[in-house]
Amino acid sequence: MRTLLRYFLINTVALYLTTEAIKGLSYSGGVQTLLLGGLVFTGINLILIPLLRILLLPLNLLTVGVFAWVTNVLALYALTALVPAIRLSSFDFPGLIYQGFTVPPAHLSALWVAILSSLLIGLLTHVLHWLMH
Repeated sequence: MRTLLRYFLINTVALYLTTEAIKGLSYSGGVQTLLLGGLVFTGINLILIPLLRILLLPLNLLTVGVFAWVTNVLALYALTALVPAIRLSSFDFPGLIYQGFTVPPAHLSALWVAILSSLLIGLLTHVLHWLMH
């Protein structure tokens, strides 16, 4: 039970931080929606992700693990389908300049928002799991 609660908290925090960092992933309805999204995302990560990884194993082996991000993108799309208050939308990234490193402005479609959001959620969940152990 503690493990499920830990997964729920980690997924909820990662989802919240990602919605704050990437403006194309948003939720409406306040904390209740965020908690519901964390609960659904925990269920997706415990049930759907292992099944998708088994189904996509041949492609993942061929690409030496690079194709694994597709499971995370599909999980994020499943979350937006199951919790309609969480949505992916396109947005204009204004660009970034930091210590000589420049990221140009770009228009990000919903697919690119899903890819970037899933990568950030994956990174955050791994860091939070590492911190909690």
